[in-house]
Amino acid sequence: MRRRKTELLGDVITHVLKSQNLAPRLNETRLLDAWEKVLGKPVAEYTTNKWIKNKVLHVKISSAVLRSELLMSRKLLIGSLNREAGAEVIKDIFFS
Repeated sequence: MRRRKTELLGDVITHVLKSQNLAPRLNETRLLDAWEKVLGKPVAEYTTNKWIKNKVLHVKISSAVLRSELLMSRKLLIGSLNREAGAEVIKDIFFS
């Protein structure tokens, strides 16, 4: 017996993510995973920790020189990381 009301798997997954309010967490994970892709392996090696809280990406960088460089290009990084995540996940970046 064949069902007449079928749905695409992608639509079902999207519906579940929205109904369970999981989409923001998924986008945050995508953004954190995109860090190395956007900034490259050399920068990722100096990154000791990163997390998102209240739409602010907190990044611990072990090099003061690199931290200063990243601070100057913060706005560009925000746009690149959000684009890679596919949504506006962060509004600011805090380097420590």
